[in-house]
Amino acid sequence: MTAPLLSISHLNAVTGRNGETPILRDVSLDIAAGEVHGLVGESGAGKSTIAKAILGILPRGIRIASGSIALEGVDLLTLDASSRRKLLGATVSLIPQDPLTALNPGRRIEAQLTDGLRLWRGLSAADARLRALQLLDEVQMAEPERVMKAFPHELSGGMRQRVLIAAAFALEPKLVIADEPTTALDVTVQKQILRLIRAMQERHGTGVVFVTHDLGVVAQICDRATLLYMGKTMEQGRVKDLLDAPRHPYTRALMDACPRYDQPGRGLAPVPETVFADCRAEIAAFDRERAGHV
Repeated sequence: MTAPLLSISHLNAVTGRNGETPILRDVSLDIAAGEVHGLVGESGAGKSTIAKAILGILPRGIRIASGSIALEGVDLLTLDASSRRKLLGATVSLIPQDPLTALNPGRRIEAQLTDGLRLWRGLSAADARLRALQLLDEVQMAEPERVMKAFPHELSGGMRQRVLIAAAFALEPKLVIADEPTTALDVTVQKQILRLIRAMQERHGTGVVFVTHDLGVVAQICDRATLLYMGKTMEQGRVKDLLDAPRHPYTRALMDACPRYDQPGRGLAPVPETVFADCRAEIAAFDRERAGHV
C-alpha cells in the first residue's frame, strides 16, 4: 500500500492561559498524492486551524498539544523553524481565501509571480518571466502580457484568484492548501475557479487540502472529505458515501438543509437544535474521557 503524502495523526490543539480550551480534538486524516481532500464544517469547526497547523502559522495563543503532521513521513512538528520553512517552501503552497489582500497592492503581478521561481528554483529573471507567462496561460488568463504589468487592483476578483492559483502551482508543489478560495467570488466565477483548480491538480498530480464550509463545493471538487464540528471529526470518507449515505446525524442534517438540483420542489429543513445538542454532548463526553486519561 502506498504511503500517504500527508498524514495527520491524533492532532490536538488548545488555547487559553493553561491550554484549557480544546480547538482540535484528536483529528486524524491521510491524504494521498493526487487526492483532493475536503475539510468541511461551519465557522469555528477547526478547518482553517488544521490548514494553519500544517503550514506552521497558527495564531499566537493556539498551540499543538499532541499528535503529528507527517509530510512524506517527516513529522513537521519535530522540525525547527528553519528546517520546516525549507521543507514547506519547496513542497507545499497555499491558495488564500481573499485574493485582494493576499497580493501585494504595491507590486506588479510579474514581480509577485517571479519571486518564488527565482528564490526556490534559481531561475534567471528572463526564465522566471517566461515561466510566469506560461503559468498565466495555464490558468486560462486572457492577455497574460497585460496582466503581468498590472497591479492587483486593476484585475477582477476572478483574475486575481487565477493569479494566486498560478503562483500556488508555480513550484510544482506536492501539496496545495486551498483555504476557501472561492468564498469571495460570485457563483459563476466560483464554478470556473473550481474547475480550474481541479484541472491544475490533475495535470500536476498534486495533493490538495480544500477548506470549505460548502457541501456543494465538496461535491464538485473533492475525492474524500472530513466533516468537523467544534474541532472534532464527525464523519470522514469518500465524498460519494458522505453525500449519498451519510452515517452521522450531523451529516444527515446538513444534507437535508442543502438545496438539491436533482430534487426540484424539495423543501429545506434547518438543522434541528437537537442535532447540535447531541453533537455537543458527544464532544463533552469525549473531553471528559480524555481528561480522565491525562
